[in-house]
Amino acid sequence: MLLNGCAGKSDYELLQSNKTIEEKNVSSRSIEYRILPQDRLDVTLFKDPQQNIGTGARLGESIKQEGILVNASGYITLPLIEKIKVAGLTQSEAAEHIMKEYKKHLNSPTVYVEVMNKRLYVLGEVKTPGVLKLDKEKMTLFEALAFAGGLTDSAVRSEILIISNDTRKGMKIRKVDLTNFDTMRYAGLMLRPNDIVYVKPNKWKKFKVASDDMTSPFETISKVAAPFVTLKYLSK
Repeated sequence: MLLNGCAGKSDYELLQSNKTIEEKNVSSRSIEYRILPQDRLDVTLFKDPQQNIGTGARLGESIKQEGILVNASGYITLPLIEKIKVAGLTQSEAAEHIMKEYKKHLNSPTVYVEVMNKRLYVLGEVKTPGVLKLDKEKMTLFEALAFAGGLTDSAVRSEILIISNDTRKGMKIRKVDLTNFDTMRYAGLMLRPNDIVYVKPNKWKKFKVASDDMTSPFETISKVAAPFVTLKYLSK
């Protein structure tokens, strides 16, 4: 009964499906990010494209620190043009779309759009797993692993998984082998916002976790039983 409660591979390791896609020709070309519901945008409007960038005014000045929220339906609300749908568009497409609407009200407007909450996730056998904020448009796999403190001694270096969810093509899982010089160049591929990098644990780590779980109940039983064993010994 105690052994049934012990952890094994199924309790510790994530993404255990064998349906991983191993791509031999992983492209290092960056795919431009598309805006999603719940993103926060920094939208900047210039009334005259010849004006210095410092004279531009951010829309929604009172909330510029938090950004303009894309609602669940993919719309944002802006002065003059009210609601406008931006979900599914790239930053440049959204800026062009918003600018067309402002041209109905202003002379020669120029609009810039930037997603403020771009991030990716590094999980598994890295020293500091968690969320990485993207302050730039591109980040390589090596950069992401470096920001996460590097790999632990228990990491499977031959199977780094990159999970991407494209709004148009759906989810894709790619595998990169950091031990193979032929595939090392793929580590320079550009990660996209919201990508998940997962580093699997090796067999020794999974065995150690399982054995620790097996040892713990017996240690507890030993501690509970110890006083009774001592009393029995003293009563002889």
